[in-house]
Amino acid sequence: MRAAFIAGLAIAALLLTGWRKPARAEPRTPRSVSARSSSGIVVDHVDAPMYRRPGIIRRILALATSGGIAVLIGVLSAIITAFAAAWAVIWMTNLLQQ
Repeated sequence: MRAAFIAGLAIAALLLTGWRKPARAEPRTPRSVSARSSSGIVVDHVDAPMYRRPGIIRRILALATSGGIAVLIGVLSAIITAFAAAWAVIWMTNLLQQ
């Protein structure tokens, strides 16, 4: 019964994702031929400012903070994994004791 329910939910999810809009918009063809106005919008072309590389201190700070974030994510994922493994062992042990 559960397998049929899960399969039904999976099929419903596939059907619902198929009804969404596509990621890339497709151009719509005009239903009637109408003349477009040839007047456009004036656009000013302005040069972008020159790119400057960040200083050495800013790059070292970015390296240190990204390393700290990586360590933090690693610690949190290790805690979550250990908690899940401990929970699974306790649950399986309780199943064996019944």
